[in-house]
Amino acid sequence: MLKADPNAKDGCRGPQPGEIMKLPELAKTFRTLAKEGKKGFYEGRIAEELVKVVQDLGGYITLEDLKHHAETGTQEVDSISIKFTGQGIVAKQKPPPGEEPNQGVEVWEHPPNGQGIVALMALGILEELERTHKIPSFTEAEHNSTEYLHAVIEALRIAFADGAWYITDPDVEKVPIQELISRPYLAERAKLFNPAGACESLAHGSPAHNHCDTVYFAVTDKEGNGMSFINSNYAGFGTGIIPKGCGFTLQNRGASFNLEPGHPNSLAPRKRPYHTIIPAMVTNIPDGSLHSVYGVMGGFMQPQGHVQVLLNMLAFGHNPQAALDAPRICLAAAGGPGKPLVYAEEGISEQTIEGLKKLGHNVQVLSGWERSMFGRGQVIRCWRDEGKLVHSAGSDLRSDGMAIPLL
Repeated sequence: MLKADPNAKDGCRGPQPGEIMKLPELAKTFRTLAKEGKKGFYEGRIAEELVKVVQDLGGYITLEDLKHHAETGTQEVDSISIKFTGQGIVAKQKPPPGEEPNQGVEVWEHPPNGQGIVALMALGILEELERTHKIPSFTEAEHNSTEYLHAVIEALRIAFADGAWYITDPDVEKVPIQELISRPYLAERAKLFNPAGACESLAHGSPAHNHCDTVYFAVTDKEGNGMSFINSNYAGFGTGIIPKGCGFTLQNRGASFNLEPGHPNSLAPRKRPYHTIIPAMVTNIPDGSLHSVYGVMGGFMQPQGHVQVLLNMLAFGHNPQAALDAPRICLAAAGGPGKPLVYAEEGISEQTIEGLKKLGHNVQVLSGWERSMFGRGQVIRCWRDEGKLVHSAGSDLRSDGMAIPLL
C-alpha cells in the first residue's frame, strides 16, 4: 500500500502530491468482490490470507469465525433517543408565521454497543441542571464561557463514567439502556455536579480520546428524509496489518474491549466491544419531521462533538457551518477515574481557560494541526419556510469534506 522507492527506508514510502499511485492488489480484491460478493471476502483466497496473517502474528481467528460472522450478517437495531427542551430552545426557535410553535427536539443515537448513549446522557444531565437552577439558560454572549464549558465538561464526565462501564454487546451482557437515559436516573447523576469546581472522582471509569480513521456523511432528500452514515477501521489505518496480496489493512475495533476480568465489556469470543462510531439525527417533537442529520468523527471525541455542535445550533442559534467552526473542548484519558485532561481548542478565550483552571480543570490549549483532536463533523439542517423544504449544511474546517446540493 506504499510506493516503491529504493532510496526510502525499507524501500517504500507514502506517495507525494502529484505522483501516480497504483494499488493492483486492492484492485484484485475489488474484482473478487464484484464477481463473488460477500462470500468472496469471508471465504476463499482473501479469507485464507486474512486468517494466516493474524495467526502468524499470534492471533486466534479462524476460517470458521469468518464464516460464522458472514452468516450472522448485519443486525438491525432500534435507535435510542431523548427529548430535549433545555437551554430555552422552545422560546429561542420561533417558527415561521403559520407554523406550529416549537416544542423542542428529539435526539436520536445508535444504541450500545455504540457510545451514542453518552451524548444522550450528557444532554439529559445538562437539562436537569438547568431545571434545578444549577446552570442558567445561556445567552449567545456566554457561548464557550467558563460557566458553560464547566457544565458541558462535567456532564460529559458523568456520562462517560457510566458509558465506560455499561457500553458493551447487549446480546452478551445486560445493558440497562432505557434506565440510563431515564429522567429519574439522570436527575440522580446530575447531583454529582458542583458549579464551584470539578468533581475529584467519578465511579466506573473516565472519558478518553483515541485517534481514529473514520468517514462520515449525511444525506437528505426533497421529501424531508435523511440518512446518517459512519464507518471506521479505527486508529489510523486500523491495525496496519495487511493480508498478503489483498491490498487493505485489517480494522482495529477490538481495541475498545476491556481486559479487566469481570468487566461487562471484557474481551470474549463472538462478542462486540464498546464501539465509538455514532451517526446521529434530530427530529422535531411536534410532528417528528427532520430537524438535522449530523455526526462528528474522532474516536471518543464523537459524543463530545455531538453535544457541543448540537448546542451550538439549538442554544446559541448558530447555522450548521458556524456550529462546526466554533472552538471545542475534548476530554482525554486520565489514567483512572480522577480528573481528565481537558484539551481546549485555540479560539476559546484566555479568560475562559483561566476560569476553568480555577475551577480545578487540567486544561491544555491545542492549536495548528493538533486541532485534529477535536474531531471532524458534518451537518445538514432542514426546516420549512413558506411551505417549502429548505436545507442548509456545513462541513468541518478541521479536515477535508464539503456540502454538496444535488438538484
